[in-house]
Amino acid sequence: MKILAIDSSGLVASAAIWEGTDASAVGTILATASTDYKKTHSQTLLPMIDGICRDTDSLPGSFDAVAVSSGPGSFTGLRIGSATAKAIAMTADVPIVEVPTLEGLAYNFWGTACAVCPMMDARRNQVYSGLYGFEDGNLLTYKTQEALALEDMMAFVNDLGKEVIFLGDGADAYHDSISGHASVKHSFAPAHLNRQNAASVAVLGARMFFEGRTVSSDEHKPVYLRMSQAEREGAKNFDLVN
Repeated sequence: MKILAIDSSGLVASAAIWEGTDASAVGTILATASTDYKKTHSQTLLPMIDGICRDTDSLPGSFDAVAVSSGPGSFTGLRIGSATAKAIAMTADVPIVEVPTLEGLAYNFWGTACAVCPMMDARRNQVYSGLYGFEDGNLLTYKTQEALALEDMMAFVNDLGKEVIFLGDGADAYHDSISGHASVKHSFAPAHLNRQNAASVAVLGARMFFEGRTVSSDEHKPVYLRMSQAEREGAKNFDLVN
């Protein structure tokens, strides 16, 4: 079977194709492509998908599912990724696997004995973050993904008491503050493991697919965790938020 994976939730646009027989098998990443360079996802994502499909002789009908990083993340990026996933899944008549963005990021460090704390810069003095680990090859969730203040996230990290790896653009943006707040042994991911990667989304997506955790293209929608700036301003105009 084949799974097409897409991640456009952050600064990186990434696509990958996974092939395997079942979730317990290692499987193979047949192709992957990523870019993080001054172009919008609307410019890069579809050509990237087209390229890896051509390289692997993959047509939409050859996929058994589309895995997409479902959020949180950039509102525009998530919409582009979701719209692309829905269009391909609808054309191929296959389900969508909604991979939580931060779980996909944590999967970059599959098998580590450390806790893994992916962070995305959510602006407004907040991060999108969660706290994860691995045991017997399974992803453990110590804290589900949430939009919260960095100080609050660091309190969870310190309370867990495990050595931790930080990654993501939020870890870069708040590097010094993280080190200042951390009371546990910690490190920061190297460049090749520090950003969203569709290959990780594909591998986690394959496991979720075999567990039956899929939705139809009609059912799929991004997970934003909070309102967009436009929605917040509109709500203020109608006295719906402070």
